[in-house]
Amino acid sequence: MDRPEVDTLLQNKHGMTRKEFLKAVALGVPGLLCAAPAGASTRSPCTGSIRGHVLKGEAPSQLWKWSIEAMDYTSDGRRVQCGVCPNRCILEPGDRSVCRSRVNLDGKLYSLTYGNPCAVHVDPIEKKPLNHFLPGTRVFSIATTGCNLRCLNCQNWEISQRKPEEVRHGDLFPEAVVQEALQRKTLSIAYTYSEAVTFYEYMFDTARLAREAGIRNVLVSNGYINQKPLLRLSRFLDGANINLKSFEDRIYRCLNGGTLPPILRTLKTLHEEGVWLEITTLVVPTYVDDPDMIRRMCAWILKELGPDHPLHFTRFHPAYRLTRLPPTPVKTLERFRRIALDEGVRYVFVGNVPGHEGSHTYCHQCGRLLIERRGYDLGPVRIQDGRCAFCGVPVPGRWREG
Repeated sequence: MDRPEVDTLLQNKHGMTRKEFLKAVALGVPGLLCAAPAGASTRSPCTGSIRGHVLKGEAPSQLWKWSIEAMDYTSDGRRVQCGVCPNRCILEPGDRSVCRSRVNLDGKLYSLTYGNPCAVHVDPIEKKPLNHFLPGTRVFSIATTGCNLRCLNCQNWEISQRKPEEVRHGDLFPEAVVQEALQRKTLSIAYTYSEAVTFYEYMFDTARLAREAGIRNVLVSNGYINQKPLLRLSRFLDGANINLKSFEDRIYRCLNGGTLPPILRTLKTLHEEGVWLEITTLVVPTYVDDPDMIRRMCAWILKELGPDHPLHFTRFHPAYRLTRLPPTPVKTLERFRRIALDEGVRYVFVGNVPGHEGSHTYCHQCGRLLIERRGYDLGPVRIQDGRCAFCGVPVPGRWREG
């Protein structure tokens, strides 16, 4: 069924618009989880397989076209427990998850954002930020509403801290995402802006189709995801930038509403699975500006991941609930970059300071300038066949063929 047909059926059957339907879902209004209308497909929009349970001799139950049953949850027939992230939300019928985008309907967990991005853009890959992944290329970026953390300094709170019915969005199902990426000649698709873990099913189906079409997949995430769904997704990931927001559990709890160990596990898993990984730490004054913590963080990175994953220290600007704090002093970023380099991390960048020398890539062996960045504009890339054009040492990254 196409969108107008579905909207007409909603209006005729429930007397409500799509936005009203989403609100009613959140309130647990009975009768919304119904058998598919005659002639409607009962197959998942992307995978061609039924994710739900077949009721006794009846057609599979389904929500309307823009929702899909979640992949990772358990149910006792009434309550459900989401399994996609460490929050492991336990939901009574009608309850929403912490991320606001999952709901318990009749003892099943549904995602309310499948195929409905609220943000669609073509970006420079350096915006993610990824500095050693196909530099100078464009990436097709999508996001839905929702986040499983509660960062006081969130830069994208207008979508990450909103319910899907509170934000304007459109229809763009996985097949259409891939077709748009192909038409716009982007080499990769990024799941980004809000928190991709909250639209896991949408991301997973899109990433699988993108891989089949020869398009790379990039995860931009807080890393707050459980091991099983991460391993499943990693089969289709090519690159990732994970926000390591601090290196103290206490700070994660008070600043971000999460915990540190799951993020460290995510970093190790992506490294072990061969996904190109870069790490970003937003240096928030009074929270994430302790040099000793940065030394401990770098020591962990070197021990568990090695020296080759680029590390970005990014400048904080007042936002959301931390407008009282000043921007990060550039000297703090420079000091942290020097600490990380001295500890042995080979590629360390200063972010959100356009034109700073710390935004460039230098060879870790000969020190020559390999990639100059002015904002998102690049100079010549002096890397040939994955090696420094001057001394020939391998430069870690995913470099564009040819």
